[in-house]
Amino acid sequence: MLLTAKCYYNNAQQRLVNSSASYQPRGRSAISFLVKIFGRPLHPSEHKHGYEIALFDDLIGISRAEPAEAVNLLGSRNSGLTDSEAELLTGKYGPNIAVKEKRQSALFRLADNVKNPLVVLLSILGLVSYFTGDMRGTIVIFVMVLLGISLRFIQETRSDQAAEKLKAMVRTTATVLRSGLRREIPLRELVPGDIVLLSAGDMVPADVRLITAKDLHVNQATLTGEAVPVEKSAGPCMTSCRNLFDLPNICFLGSNVEIGSATAVVIATGGRTYFGRLASSIVGQRVLTNFDKGVNGFAWLMIRFIAVMVPTVFFINGFFKGDWTEAFLFALAVGVGLTPEMLPMIVTVNLSKGAIAMSRKKVIVKRLNSIQNFGAMDVLCTDKTGTLTMGKIVLEKYVDMEGAESHKILEYAYLNSYYQTGLKNLTDVAILEHESLEQKLIGQQSFYKIDEIPFDFVRRRMSIVIGDAQGDHIMICKGAVEEVVALCSGVELKGQVLPLDSSHQDSKVKLLVRQFNEQGFRVIALAYKTVPDQTKEYTVADESNLTLLGFLAFLDPPKETATAALERLHESRVQVKILTGDNEIVTQSICRQVGLQVENILGGSEIEEMNDQELEAKVENTTIFTKLSPSDKERIIKALQRREHVVGFLGDGINDAPALKEADVGISVDSAVDIAKESSDIILLEHSLTVLQEGVLEGRKVFGNIIKYIKMAASSNFGNMFSVLGASAFLPFLPMLPIQVLTNNLLYDFSQTAIPTDSVDKEWIEKPRRWAIKEIQRFIVLIGPISSIFDYATFFVMLHVFHSWKNPALFQTGWFVESVFTQTLIIHVIRTNKIPFIQSRASVPLILTSLAIVTVAGLLPFLPIGTALGFVPLPSQYWAYLAAMLVGYIVLTQIVKTWYVRKLGDEGTRNNNVANNIRYSNL
Repeated sequence: MLLTAKCYYNNAQQRLVNSSASYQPRGRSAISFLVKIFGRPLHPSEHKHGYEIALFDDLIGISRAEPAEAVNLLGSRNSGLTDSEAELLTGKYGPNIAVKEKRQSALFRLADNVKNPLVVLLSILGLVSYFTGDMRGTIVIFVMVLLGISLRFIQETRSDQAAEKLKAMVRTTATVLRSGLRREIPLRELVPGDIVLLSAGDMVPADVRLITAKDLHVNQATLTGEAVPVEKSAGPCMTSCRNLFDLPNICFLGSNVEIGSATAVVIATGGRTYFGRLASSIVGQRVLTNFDKGVNGFAWLMIRFIAVMVPTVFFINGFFKGDWTEAFLFALAVGVGLTPEMLPMIVTVNLSKGAIAMSRKKVIVKRLNSIQNFGAMDVLCTDKTGTLTMGKIVLEKYVDMEGAESHKILEYAYLNSYYQTGLKNLTDVAILEHESLEQKLIGQQSFYKIDEIPFDFVRRRMSIVIGDAQGDHIMICKGAVEEVVALCSGVELKGQVLPLDSSHQDSKVKLLVRQFNEQGFRVIALAYKTVPDQTKEYTVADESNLTLLGFLAFLDPPKETATAALERLHESRVQVKILTGDNEIVTQSICRQVGLQVENILGGSEIEEMNDQELEAKVENTTIFTKLSPSDKERIIKALQRREHVVGFLGDGINDAPALKEADVGISVDSAVDIAKESSDIILLEHSLTVLQEGVLEGRKVFGNIIKYIKMAASSNFGNMFSVLGASAFLPFLPMLPIQVLTNNLLYDFSQTAIPTDSVDKEWIEKPRRWAIKEIQRFIVLIGPISSIFDYATFFVMLHVFHSWKNPALFQTGWFVESVFTQTLIIHVIRTNKIPFIQSRASVPLILTSLAIVTVAGLLPFLPIGTALGFVPLPSQYWAYLAAMLVGYIVLTQIVKTWYVRKLGDEGTRNNNVANNIRYSNL
């Protein structure tokens, strides 16, 4: 992606000179400038490097302009656009949506469903039936085609509508100036020319040119792959740059602010941004989740069955019976019968129903396929703040090093929090609740802001420089105790400054802080220094030789619901690990209060010295991780994943974004910073472990119903494979006509449509569940052949009791009815690990659907439509034999299933005791 700017430099500079003379601050020419840069459609020749060169050549002109001139060139003003101007530009450029999955029209969705391979196969079979004169087969096949298309079309439409409503519940906003007033507007309403305000934690909402910037560091990893933040400034670019991202005053959509603050003017929005143009070529492509891989794995398993079954049935019937056309139609019908064509519909309905059910419990699903990972999660990594605690801290104490209350500490802390422009954290909010100080310190103009050195996660502190009535500059620094104290050379006690260089004084600091920590207080230090030389710009280097003023002690009390929520997560086999930037003592105190027993603690400094293998050995039995950096959290999650855990991460801060992306399921809250919400799969409308645990159970229910269908369809198809092969080998006629195979499949499909409404056993959702294709295969091998036993019993009855050797229609009718009855009723055995109908009952819709299908199958031989399908009335004695076989089938399947569960275990659960190692002191 590297580009050389030198060959474009002169042209761009000349164009800028020309633009200064010809472009007006606002109006048609300024809009033309925007259209010239970003309004044209992208020609194929401009893709890849061609496009980047064109974009670079245009952007360098804006980059080399002075900030005020750049604002004019982009048709704006320092006070921002007016509402009418913004409305005009919205109509011209559209919403600020960089990469939008185009919502399919009804016609295109219908066309996609028609292009489905199964639909194509059925349609070909229908045409073959038509041209061979089999009108009955043609009618049934196209009824199946219409059924499959209509069901999927209706359900996908409903799912899309539900997903859009859920996504609308989570909004990402940008801070702009409109007519001089500061506003929060939805990101999609941003337009070229808007003046945006950026601070730590914000996503860059569009491609922008900086107007002002203070210690601005931007993470461009999404665009460049480089994780280290880069510094940006507002001044004109006076040097040549190698690529777009080296332009010092241009920030791009897709990056986010890690440190500092800035004001910028929007250059381009939506699909005209750099990110939007390049990403548009891969819209719709996404990384396969474990859920996708599991569904695909099952589909390929069935394809392997079909690939073996269809040719075998074709050759056996053709060789023994001599009618190759009929053998071909029968083999195709068998192939259709073996295909789990309802799987896409079942998956779609289950996921959408699950997402809607989760939304009622204040859990918003951003990515539907993450639901299964949510249910499979067996380790939850989370911070304690807002999760175990109330998340609203209170400033309880402000004391000097002797522990005496000092109002000077409170006043200096208020000035520091009031004047900082970065993302205000909970401690700032708690300090600023002392509103009476505003009039005294700010309203009377006793102090005014000079400069700011923003917070970052490396220094763990931030400083404000203020001026006082005497004209002196005062630097006020607050932050982590060890970081701030390390910068101090003195300490103020009772108005006197004493040296802070003895071990005695240092030990007093540690003792006081430890006493507060043991009581559950979070402590930060406050220091200051007077700067007589009145430096105009301050840097991190100026944070030295400070005077320690004292300490601020905050209390974040535990949530009343935390203990009960932890117990429920324990019962759900989800292990909770605390990943925090706080210290060990405070974290232990909170964990004791909520009943979470701590066995091992690992600090960030220890983690930094470990290699990945050493960390992997430690994470399993460690409950609390303290003093963590963003990279530490990411490494912990990777280590847990290497130990075959499905890891969820709950975070809401800037420093949580890497961990949210790395986790199997990223969980955030609606009040989180923009970058955290965008990085997550699940968003909680309430910062609560109780809400999260309820969402986990819903995720397991969704997965449970999908697994039900897979087990039913796969085991039934596997059994049918043996039955069809055997019958084809020894019968002088087809065991079932192609039209009858299709009708059987049609009725069975109807019986499956109510599975998404079914309940899931409480015992099944108590454990995390994962895709386990090998276990499904084992289940198929054990359960599937049972149906063949009773199919062969039916063959015996039809041939030797009812003497149907020379009456193919009677044989085919008898097997058809038995097949539909057994396949439909066995759903109620396979859907639960318990005793069906007694210990566990299906949902009312599933029961009614099953009864309706067996009723139709029983009546078909006696109806005119049955005659058209080749059926004949069955003898009255048949029903007694059928009843006996149904009872035997259900009993034998239940016995084998019970043995399977007891001896081989549940599918999708891991054979380990990790989750059982969780201990709570109050259990």
